[in-house]
Amino acid sequence: MENLQISASVVLPMLIMMLVGYISRYTGIVSEDTLRKVNKLLFSVFLPFLVFRNVYTSDIRSAFSLKLLIFSICLILGMYVVIFFAVRALEKSNPKRASLIQAIFRSNFIIFGIPVVSTLYGEESTGVAAILIAVIIPLYNVLAVVTFEIHRGGKPDFKKILVGIITNPLIIASLFGAVVLLSGFQMPAILDEAISSIGQIATPLAFVILGGLFNFDSIRGGIRQITIGLLGRLIVFPLIGLTIAVLLGFTGPELTVIMIMCGSPPAVSSFTMAQQMDGDGELAGSLVILGSIFSIFTIFVTTFILKSIGCL
Repeated sequence: MENLQISASVVLPMLIMMLVGYISRYTGIVSEDTLRKVNKLLFSVFLPFLVFRNVYTSDIRSAFSLKLLIFSICLILGMYVVIFFAVRALEKSNPKRASLIQAIFRSNFIIFGIPVVSTLYGEESTGVAAILIAVIIPLYNVLAVVTFEIHRGGKPDFKKILVGIITNPLIIASLFGAVVLLSGFQMPAILDEAISSIGQIATPLAFVILGGLFNFDSIRGGIRQITIGLLGRLIVFPLIGLTIAVLLGFTGPELTVIMIMCGSPPAVSSFTMAQQMDGDGELAGSLVILGSIFSIFTIFVTTFILKSIGCL
C-alpha cells in the first residue's frame, strides 16, 4: 500500500492539472488556438528555463557514479536504436512514427526521478537522480530532435537535422546549464530565484495545456498506436532495462533511479515537442495522459517486485 501511495502522490497531481486544462477548454474559458500559442511559448521559454536550472543545480561531486552514468547512456542509446527500427516496421505514418519513438524512449524522469528516490530513501539520496538529469535530459532532447527531423518527410537532410539540434531551445538550455555547472559559476541569488520561478511554471502549465488539447476521439482513432506506445514505455523498456541493471549488481537508490528512468510515463515535454516539430501531437498527448494513469500501477508492481527480491 505504501508503494501505491508513493506512485499516486507523484501521478495524481498531474492528472488534476490536466483536468483543469480539459475543463477550461470545454467550458469555453480558453480556446484551442490560445492553448496552442501558449504551448509554443512553453516550448520556447518556460521548458528551457526548467531544463537549464535542473542541469546547473545538479550536485556532481556528491552523487557521481561512473558506472551508473555509463550504464544509463548505453541503455538509452541501445534501446533507442531498437525502438527506432521496431516502430518504423510497425507504423507507416511518419508523424505517428516520430511520436511513438519519442514516447517509448523518453521518460518523465525530471518529474518522477527525485520525488520517488526522496520518498524511498530520503532527501540525502536525491543527488543520484539529480546528476543523471544533467546527462539524460540533453541526451533525450538530442535524440528527440533527430527523430522528428528524420520523420518530417522526404530524404533525411543531415545538415537540417544538425541545425535543428543546434537551434532547439531545450538543447541550448541543456548545454548552457552544463557550461555553468562545470565552470563553477555561482548564480546571483536574485537571478537564480527568477530563473527558478520561471522554470517552475513549465511543468504545471505543460499539464494544463495537455489536458486542454486532449481529445477523446484521438484515443478511439489510435488504439493500435497507443497500445504499442504504452506497452513499449511501461512494460518492455523497464523489463529489459531493469533485468540488465539487476544482473549488473545495481541496488538501492541507483536501481530506483534506473527504475524511474525505464518505467515512468512518457515525458510531458514529448507532447510539446511533437506539437512544435510536426509530429502527431494528439497521439503524443494521449500517450502522456494514459501513460501517467497506468504508471501508478506499473511503478507500484515494479517497486513491489524489486523490494520483494531485496534489490530496493
